[in-house]
Amino acid sequence: MSQVKNGDTVKVHYTGTLADGTVFDSSLEREPLEFTLGEGQLIPGFEKTVLGMSAGESRTVIIPAEEAYGPYREEMVLEVPRTQLPPDMQPQVGMQLQVGEEQGEGMLVQITQVTDTNITLDANHPLAGKDLTFNIQLQ
Repeated sequence: MSQVKNGDTVKVHYTGTLADGTVFDSSLEREPLEFTLGEGQLIPGFEKTVLGMSAGESRTVIIPAEEAYGPYREEMVLEVPRTQLPPDMQPQVGMQLQVGEEQGEGMLVQITQVTDTNITLDANHPLAGKDLTFNIQLQ
């Protein structure tokens, strides 16, 4: 097979790790990831790495935060009164909530702090601000 280019649909196996070696995602125990290059379905740095690869080729690359999930943005962290939650909800750190307008698209946020009166919500992607290492194998 020739080198892949924008518009090609490809399948890859990958393992993503953080700087400390922690694996945050891997396709090795499931079907390979299939996507079309150039459609923006994946983070830019991942697509850029696959561009030009040939079938059977493997690459390991460090993708900077700017080409992954972007920088961590403090303005996406919000403290809200607990009274804004449903009365029967027991918020816990790490819990994810869908928030948004009734007719709009919802946003996934994570609870990062809980006090007697307030909760802190973080709308940043969990991998925002992190450089990511990927081992990618083109199928």
